[in-house]
Amino acid sequence: MTDKAKILIVEDEPAILQGLMDVFVFHGYAVDSAIDGKIGLDKALNNNYDLILLDVMLPFVDGFSICNQIREKDVQQPIIMLTAKSSEQDIITGLTLGADDYISKPFSVRELVLRVECVLKRSLKRVEQVAIMHIGNIRIDTANLQQLDTDNPQQFTRREIEILHYLQQHDARPVPREELLEKVWGYRQAENIETRTVDIHIAKLRRKIEVDSKQPQYLLTIRGEGYRLLSNEK
Repeated sequence: MTDKAKILIVEDEPAILQGLMDVFVFHGYAVDSAIDGKIGLDKALNNNYDLILLDVMLPFVDGFSICNQIREKDVQQPIIMLTAKSSEQDIITGLTLGADDYISKPFSVRELVLRVECVLKRSLKRVEQVAIMHIGNIRIDTANLQQLDTDNPQQFTRREIEILHYLQQHDARPVPREELLEKVWGYRQAENIETRTVDIHIAKLRRKIEVDSKQPQYLLTIRGEGYRLLSNEK
């Protein structure tokens, strides 16, 4: 790489931290690190990184709090969370707070590098989108990532806007979750990525655009086929 992408790794286990640093340096990245949540939060808020790799269980400040505070400052900062494999709630919480993706421990180094590469590619690629997106009575400013015409606007992440945009561009049919993983996240279907990222992002979006997220009118699940967005424009 001529211009190295810079990654911050926040991990409190020294052996894992050193191993991750070695892996990403080997793959051509510039790497910074933090051994606890306090240092990680300070670095994340006061430096520019292309991606932050963030453990959940950290001393002083946990990964959820760090993710939340990063999102309050920058809704576009790419974040991948490292979660315990047995903790479904950690996965849901991390993605709900705005992480782009997660990977469960113990993980394959190859899969972790793959996910980092895909998130970075999507963050660098500017997807051409309409300036104002209409969904029912909701209008979304896709440049500023927020709802219009309300005193308490919903804030969206860039990933959420990309999901809505892709579904809107293909609203004549249900879109399978595998297609969203490929087209929005950049994962090739042959890679067989095991992740609930799509499902949790869809649940987050329903809480933002639906009157009742449990009885959606616009963002529908078509059983056995995928997701379909009913909106006011193509």
